[in-house]
Amino acid sequence: MSVARLPTEDSNPKPKRARVEICPALSFLDEDKVGTIQPYDDALVVTLRIEGYDVKRVLVDQGNGVEIMYPDLYKGLNLRPKDLTAYDSPLVSFDGKVVIHWGQIRLPVQVDSEVVEVEFIVVDAYSPYTAIVARHWLHALGAVFSTLDLKVKYLSENQIEELVGSQSMARQCLVAVILHQLEVESSTSAKGGL
Repeated sequence: MSVARLPTEDSNPKPKRARVEICPALSFLDEDKVGTIQPYDDALVVTLRIEGYDVKRVLVDQGNGVEIMYPDLYKGLNLRPKDLTAYDSPLVSFDGKVVIHWGQIRLPVQVDSEVVEVEFIVVDAYSPYTAIVARHWLHALGAVFSTLDLKVKYLSENQIEELVGSQSMARQCLVAVILHQLEVESSTSAKGGL
């Protein structure tokens, strides 16, 4: 004689549903361009809070492998040589020249409530920008950016936050580069004529 066991609720549980967490998608829409002068080809230049100070003229550049700080910001933050640590790798500029650097420093960079520690290489070179934040900063923040929309978007507590670039600041930086180049060329040609 065999005994068959009838299924009960306990012995045949319902399949559990997978827990689905819905996260907002980081994307850019046509509305993101509102407020920009079209057409344009401006760099993405923002203001960030670095070491507790609001720092203007920071370039967001995904193509850069390291974050850069220029002398104006280094001096403006009252940093000293003893604050720097050694940086042993050579840096090469876009024109292929080796860039002289003073060392590196780790500083907090804040956007709204999000804070990311960033290793800046302090370089001794002219730039209309005070600093450049690059891939490391973007990845640590979990951000995406669009030069077309002049915005950086990132998630903060499951909400999409955005950092808006300044088109006028980007254009001022471009004019500063052109004027600096003209001064350098004028100085070089004056020296060559002697």
